[in-house]
Amino acid sequence: MTAPLSTPFVFDTEFDDHGGVVRASTFRPAKRAWSAAEVEAEVAHAHMEARQQALAEVESIQAMALSAIGQALAAAAPALAQVAQTHREQAAELAMAAARLVAASALDRYPAGPLQAALEALGQEIDASPRLVIRTGDLNPDSQARLQALCADAGFSGLVAFREEPGMAPAAFQLEWADGRAAYDPDEAFARMGEALTAALAAEAGHAEPLTERKL
Repeated sequence: MTAPLSTPFVFDTEFDDHGGVVRASTFRPAKRAWSAAEVEAEVAHAHMEARQQALAEVESIQAMALSAIGQALAAAAPALAQVAQTHREQAAELAMAAARLVAASALDRYPAGPLQAALEALGQEIDASPRLVIRTGDLNPDSQARLQALCADAGFSGLVAFREEPGMAPAAFQLEWADGRAAYDPDEAFARMGEALTAALAAEAGHAEPLTERKL
């Protein structure tokens, strides 16, 4: 015979001989009714637990998203660095091309400008020399008179000798005096500027050699 699954009633209060309670019953009936305040309190507690659980899930999702973004950035960093370097190179090439156009226009309008600047900068060095040789690609009486006036304005009072060099650019020149020599050629100047700019870009990118074989 099997034992019953539950006891319908257990009276476990213990009394003494005089009717006093020695041990009270542990039985507590289930609460069947709730007050409005208790219901509100339980609902608020449930809402708080649900909110905390939702916040914990959101934080976990955010952490996973940040981790995924960090991995994507780390994977894309080399490509982004190459894109930025390419952009810098192209910007430098564009700037050099614009500078060439501006310089060419300025030299066409005033080809003696570089020579005048050189004479003013070298005034103290050539002032003590008795003779100054100027080599240019286009010499005629008018240009010689202008160059003679430039030398006088720069403070040179010695003899000025002119040598025509047909292969030189209009704004190019060579100066020779007793203790020194100076020269200027627009194409060579831009070539040196391009080499310096290419070297600077290569150094910025962490390369020992120029990044490309192109000439700026």
